[in-house]
Amino acid sequence: MIRPYLPTDGDAVLDIWLKASIQAHDFVPASFWRERLPAMREHYLPQAETLVLEENGRVVGFASLHGQRLAALFVSPEAQARGLGRLLLDAAKRRRASLELSVYRTNARALAFYRAGGFVTVDETCDPHTGQPELTMRWSRG
Repeated sequence: MIRPYLPTDGDAVLDIWLKASIQAHDFVPASFWRERLPAMREHYLPQAETLVLEENGRVVGFASLHGQRLAALFVSPEAQARGLGRLLLDAAKRRRASLELSVYRTNARALAFYRAGGFVTVDETCDPHTGQPELTMRWSRG
């Protein structure tokens, strides 16, 4: 079940974000992600429109939208490879006519996922926080 984020989901969402970020971005030190937790809790999450994916009463994934930007899409590592990310992506796409996101070029799994979801690369920059090459991808309905 996909539903709007509730304040009581905060700890579960942040736990998923941290574990999945460390797993998906093994080319960035884990300490980087741990240091970002307070900002995620206090700034990014409250400012976003977040959808959570719940399975058997437990949050197993989430997607956060900020304007036309897909700011985050994460599925708990133990729940990955079951199509849950696609469910979240489809739910986000139903809420916007176009979406833009950033993804590390080294994250081949995420790149393939977003390309399969209809996103195309429109720019490449360097993330000033990590020094990693980062792609901007865009999707538009129709």
